[in-house]
Amino acid sequence: MTAESVDTFRARAAAWLTQNRQHAPRDYGAICPPDLVIEAKKWQRLIFDSGFAGIHWPTEHGGQGLSPAHHGAWVEECAKVGVPPVLNMVGLVLAGGAVMTFGTDELKKQHLRSTLNADNVWCQLFSEPGAGSDLGSLATRADRDGDRFIINGQKVWCSGGRCSNWGILMARTDFEAKKHEGISFFLIPMDLPGLEVRPLKQMTGESEFDEVFFTDVELPAEYLIGPLHGGWGVGMAVLTNERGHIGASIIGLERRLESMANLGKGRELSPTQRQQLAALISTGTAYKSVAQTQGPVASTASSLMKLGITEMMFNMSMLRGDIAGADAMLDGPDALGMMSAPGGRIAGGTSQVQRNIIGERLLGLPREPKPTKEK
Repeated sequence: MTAESVDTFRARAAAWLTQNRQHAPRDYGAICPPDLVIEAKKWQRLIFDSGFAGIHWPTEHGGQGLSPAHHGAWVEECAKVGVPPVLNMVGLVLAGGAVMTFGTDELKKQHLRSTLNADNVWCQLFSEPGAGSDLGSLATRADRDGDRFIINGQKVWCSGGRCSNWGILMARTDFEAKKHEGISFFLIPMDLPGLEVRPLKQMTGESEFDEVFFTDVELPAEYLIGPLHGGWGVGMAVLTNERGHIGASIIGLERRLESMANLGKGRELSPTQRQQLAALISTGTAYKSVAQTQGPVASTASSLMKLGITEMMFNMSMLRGDIAGADAMLDGPDALGMMSAPGGRIAGGTSQVQRNIIGERLLGLPREPKPTKEK
């Protein structure tokens, strides 16, 4: 049987979205806000039932068995009509990717289809107060006790933790090994005794993120993903997937570029502002072209895309504020975008981390020197 062409699939997806867009919540980006979770789960189930979930996932796991290019076409068509393409990125990109690549057959059977149909909603439990971009410094413990692990510690900047029933967790299991070699990767139910979720309020007034506390949480050993003490490799593969998704999901960028072009109309711009606006529009157009070629495939080049696009989004928001003045801070999507712009430079690995990856792995520059401990 010949696979459906990308163009044919795109036309079919566009027609379906036109007929069903009224059932979708507003387009919220990668992370579903807590107040839209119920509506978004209904939307994800409709997507699944209609054959548009897991487009590039294998059919045996509930997917459609198509290519990343087909998935990219779906994301583009969703952006054109202003609807979210998936319930949330953590489940469909991070958790799903980890289970598909490193999980046992039993875990694949338990979690993949249920993630596509929105029975499972996922959050990410990586960052800690003392371990953000440097995940090798994480201190949350997972002590082996027979057929279970005892989890103690704290996670922060957890997207949608209180709305999720499952999480992906990185915790330290070998306390004598080098910091990157003693970490393991787990799936964890969010309703276990001893697990507490507290919302964090952002400057936008929203609470998309949570902090999560673990006090003697008993986690069955069957939820270990990948080898014991080998979670660093699993986690880095997951984060590369995230960076690739951030880099490739720039369909909304086209709208922002159009918005920026319209912002300059009817305004008296200074020569500097005109130059900055032209540079952003040309840079954004170039990134859009590169992303369409690359697609949502994880690679070191994902860091280049992630760095470039999030930095450009930040610069775009700053220029909007410079051109529009006080109006840029009024209520509305542009104001929220301006306030949330700094977060893009942090999520999925800070811009500084991406520069190190690009310098060392793509340009072949010497590794950044590590600080020496005082004797």
